Amino acid sequence: MATQSAAVHPAEAEKARVREIAALKAGKTAAMANLIDESESELAELFILPGGEAQSEEASIDIVPEQADEFTCASCFMVRHRTQLVREAGGQKFCAECEG
Repeated sequence: MATQSAAVHPAEAEKARVREIAALKAGKTAAMANLIDESESELAELFILPGGEAQSEEASIDIVPEQADEFTCASCFMVRHRTQLVREAGGQKFCAECEG
């Protein structure tokens, strides 16, 4: 009675490895063929997706410096009205929310 060996013959293993490498290389070239064309990406920036906003103008904000009746909390760094000043220690001021 003839028995077959469960071990794979070295030549067959080498052929399988060569086929696997060839398949990986073929997949790599297929993936490289799907790269995004730069001209298409520029064109895609012009489209607005549903639910998106068109930015036709830039946002502008007027920044007002700290007023005489305001202070900046040393803990939360928020500009607060002087009525919220609870404690001043070492030249640093703290608001009611941070001390509460």
